[in-house]
Amino acid sequence: QVQLVESGGGLVQTGGSLRLSCAASGSTSDIYNMGWYRQTPGKERELVADIFGTRGVTNYADSVKGRFTISRPEDENMMYLQMNSLKPEDTAVYYCHAEAFYARGLGHQEEYWGHGTQVTVSP
Repeated sequence: QVQLVESGGGLVQTGGSLRLSCAASGSTSDIYNMGWYRQTPGKERELVADIFGTRGVTNYADSVKGRFTISRPEDENMMYLQMNSLKPEDTAVYYCHAEAFYARGLGHQEEYWGHGTQVTVSP
């Protein structure tokens, strides 16, 4: 099992910056992918960015490329999302996500979600 807790959300003006943090606990050694998703009312949850392993390959939504940076330091059970040049359309609840695989029996894949942190960007 993996537990995820987000923090760092808040209210910021257009052009400002925030850094989101995700603390992972439990069977963190079994995690092979982590990412950030966001969701606004009336829209489906969408991928913002993800990273495969520490110092791994990163992927970003087109809408945040050049503005957001995802990171997962080698010796920390943490994941970060540095958000710069924020826009009102970035307003959403941001969720930490992890994928893990457990090599028990035939193997078992699991997905985990945090409860989200609110980011509000005022115009």
